[in-house]
Amino acid sequence: MQLTINPKIMDNMDQMDNKDRLREMFRMQALLNRRIGVNTEDMSDAEKAEWLLNYSRAMTQEIAELTDSVPWKWWAKYQKFDEQNARVEIVDIFHFLISAAQVVGMSADDVFAAYLKKNEVNFKRQEDGYNAKDENDSKHI
Repeated sequence: MQLTINPKIMDNMDQMDNKDRLREMFRMQALLNRRIGVNTEDMSDAEKAEWLLNYSRAMTQEIAELTDSVPWKWWAKYQKFDEQNARVEIVDIFHFLISAAQVVGMSADDVFAAYLKKNEVNFKRQEDGYNAKDENDSKHI
């Protein structure tokens, strides 16, 4: 099934830089969550824990569906890689991942900044051989 995207949305997306696109995804996800009846702003700690668990479980299921898009059964000769479905499952994961980030109060800019810092940590780990776990190397993120 080929997805058709509203041309007005595509025109707006073409004019955005990558950081703005991430912000737009966060904005759109907040609208969808509210439409579903979930407002990630002003949640109690108990509600945050509940929704973080809900979104984590949903991502786990979407990852399982992504796994089913690839021929992982080495004993089965009939399987084929379903790239189109893999793309859909990856986007589903993004929906729940963005929602989880919003539950813990992260904006698109927060995620982008944390990603940059964590990416730097990961590169440093590789440069140093990553021979030992350093519990403190990610504390600044």
